[in-house]
Amino acid sequence: MNGCAATITRGIARVTEAALGPYQSAVIRIGFAATWMLFLLREYPHRQEMYGPDGPWNLGLARQLVDSNHAFTILLWSDSQVWFETVYALAILSAALLLLGWRTRATSVLFMIGVLSLQNRSVFIGDGGDNVIHLMAIYLVFTRCAQVWSLDARRDRFAGEARARGDRPGPDPGGRALWAGLGLALAVATGAGRIEGGVLGGWLTVFWGLWAVQALWWAAGRLARTAQPRILLDVLANIVHNAALMIIMAEACLIYATAGWYKIQGSRWQDGTAVYYPLHLSSFSPWPALSELMSEHGTLVLLVTYGTVAIQVAFPFTLFNRRVKNVLLAVMMTEHAVIAVVLGLPFFSLAMIAADSVFLPTSFLLFLGARAARARGRLFSRRGPVLPGPREPDPGVPEEPEHPHVGFTA
Repeated sequence: MNGCAATITRGIARVTEAALGPYQSAVIRIGFAATWMLFLLREYPHRQEMYGPDGPWNLGLARQLVDSNHAFTILLWSDSQVWFETVYALAILSAALLLLGWRTRATSVLFMIGVLSLQNRSVFIGDGGDNVIHLMAIYLVFTRCAQVWSLDARRDRFAGEARARGDRPGPDPGGRALWAGLGLALAVATGAGRIEGGVLGGWLTVFWGLWAVQALWWAAGRLARTAQPRILLDVLANIVHNAALMIIMAEACLIYATAGWYKIQGSRWQDGTAVYYPLHLSSFSPWPALSELMSEHGTLVLLVTYGTVAIQVAFPFTLFNRRVKNVLLAVMMTEHAVIAVVLGLPFFSLAMIAADSVFLPTSFLLFLGARAARARGRLFSRRGPVLPGPREPDPGVPEEPEHPHVGFTA
């Protein structure tokens, strides 16, 4: 009985005292922000046909569909061309800022608004990768995905160093201005009746709740006389982050499990010829010679067909064995890279690789981060002075001296 209580105590402490998977959540943030930004940039010449007010799926049809499914999109607030261009540009900007990790609590919400607005404007445009981005854009709002590899982490590190020297960090006019501006925009949209929902439900509650939480976070850090309110908010934020990260992992497993089991029911997957047919579709053959070369080898087609089904069905069960999981993870990422090249689906593949990144081992991510830091150092050394990179934490200097412990020990 004592052993069970000790295990529960350790579990509660682990969930509450820290936001788990900081490097994995950072890679997810970077991966999905980059995928969405690159997609919007590539489709920029075709944006009018895809999401514009005069596109084939016109505003009248879009409004009828949104009225029936209550999806959220701000593109339907106006049929103005200026409004469309503004929303499209803000979607690209929010993706770029989320990629850099600047004011992530705010930019993650703006990123979600951009994704939902464009995708819900024309729901019949897209593929499975767009569905993954759609879901992950919502989940990212609830994660602390800027703990590492972000401008927010850099700013927090500088503030911690200032406190360690005995200096008091100055006010944050940029954060206040962003919070006030978003609050003003939200108030205008609410007053105009553009957002569905009431006091206890709908998108109106979600947006005002997120805005109020940010105000509470600032007040606890700046106005509270003790550290207890901020510690409590840290604990709650850690719990929400860890729950969202678990949901992201479960979503990735569900995607692969359902895809694998549905494939098993198909006759072409059962006889091992399913991969052959997409290779002969002109819309999925950017490199006809390469597609023809692969389809000519029946054994290769058979192995890829059966191997795809086996990996997708087996992957959720391999999470209990780290070595097997890492091998299958590498195989799946390689397969998505091949799909991007052979079938011409780069953004679908990037979205799936970004989702798979939640399972990457921390040691591997640290290795990639160190290599990227060295490459950055060599690049800047050729152009001029080397910019200071992230420092290793000093064991003698706590990162947040005023918060000696965060979490419940039960």
